[in-house]
Amino acid sequence: MRIITGKYKSKRIQAPKNLPVRPTTDMAKEALFSILNNSYYFNNISVLDLFSGTGNISFEFGSRGTENITAVDIHFGCVKFINATSKELDLNINAIKSDVFKFLGRCNTKFDIIFADPPYEFEVEKFEKIINLVFEKELLNTEGILIIEHSKHTKLSNHIHFMYSKKYGGNMFSFFEKEKI
Repeated sequence: MRIITGKYKSKRIQAPKNLPVRPTTDMAKEALFSILNNSYYFNNISVLDLFSGTGNISFEFGSRGTENITAVDIHFGCVKFINATSKELDLNINAIKSDVFKFLGRCNTKFDIIFADPPYEFEVEKFEKIINLVFEKELLNTEGILIIEHSKHTKLSNHIHFMYSKKYGGNMFSFFEKEKI
């Protein structure tokens, strides 16, 4: 995995091979951050990275200057790797070992960007549960956005908070926001 830009531009990070992860590809990550770069000043936002795995997305935000990053994953090895790497790179990432659904159910913090990269084999109902929890718990700031990475075979466009999606190879990013009143 490689950090695309920022303080650690082009830095390669080698994750342990025994982690149960599917990191976002560099091509898809670069496209995602090009979209976000047009809407956010990275040093002024708070980010929640769900199903964070290797911390790929968290490290990219941190390299671009984001100071307030929370990464959540249920796998102890993933959390341990994120903590060790963020310490090595001097990034402010708070890695939490937790089931994402339980974490969302008890979370009271608001974020500017919530990124979720759940297992592609999730049923649509589990993807929708993530979306519903984020909006029912009002976890996004006023101009906040929820981004879910998923397979091109998973359709999330029927959700009331759906804005648009972008496809990159077999990956898709679906974007959700609060209803405009």
